[in-house]
Amino acid sequence: MHQRAAQFSPFAALVGYEDAVHEMERVTTPERELSEDEKVELDRRITIIADHLSDNPVVTVEYFVPDSRKDGGEYRVWTGKVERISQAKLVVVVSGESIRVSRIVRIESELVAGEF
Repeated sequence: MHQRAAQFSPFAALVGYEDAVHEMERVTTPERELSEDEKVELDRRITIIADHLSDNPVVTVEYFVPDSRKDGGEYRVWTGKVERISQAKLVVVVSGESIRVSRIVRIESELVAGEF
């Protein structure tokens, strides 16, 4: 009786089908292009923060992370201390994480006044 029941037990007829369905359901956000005014303001803020690196300024950065499997990605917000600024990457945090300047859409800090 047990062997007979085993032949009717559920099985995955299409291996990977369920994963593909979940992947299709996963939503990504397209990366938006900053206006020239937004780019100028972002550069201004980065310059001010760079001038105060010795103070280890705390910043909040909103940035885009591309999806590795499909078009688009997601926007993340990170808050922490800036350790260093380079041409290719803006923020190198104490934990060693880095954020590319080209992916940043907003940066806030006590050092920079006004709305972005």
